[in-house]
Amino acid sequence: MSRDILFKTEEFVFSYRVGGLLTHNNKILLQKPKNDHYAIIGGHVSGFETTTETLKREFEEELHAKIEIDRLFAVGEIFFPWGQKPCHQICMYYKVHLSNEHDIPLEGCWHGYDELDNERIDLDYCWVLLEHLKNGAKVYPLELIPYILHETNNVIHFVSRNLP
Repeated sequence: MSRDILFKTEEFVFSYRVGGLLTHNNKILLQKPKNDHYAIIGGHVSGFETTTETLKREFEEELHAKIEIDRLFAVGEIFFPWGQKPCHQICMYYKVHLSNEHDIPLEGCWHGYDELDNERIDLDYCWVLLEHLKNGAKVYPLELIPYILHETNNVIHFVSRNLP
């Protein structure tokens, strides 16, 4: 039984998620499901797990990489379609760095996977130039991108509304 903080009702889905912003040499590491756009690497928080514990677990499960948490970067209130239902997601984004830079490739793309609702989701993990984010590379949530490009020491709060 999953302990993810992910509730589905007749009317909507609620999701509590965490994401990690890992940058290296003016690139950011992103995940890309097949036939979809880039997203920040992370996952759902489990019951009684802190967001930093979740993020470390997700990087180990998905990338087989250990990370260190640098700081809370942003909090997002995100509204988007989840299948046929609207989803209300709260997501904490942290700046992170690798504990050991030899854990993963520091260039290019490679294949991996994650699981959600007992389904395998094939993913590509890609280093994307920050410059490409300026030039319109689709990364969700879109509202977070300007803050990634023009970093501040303050914790950012943003709202992303992508519902019809």
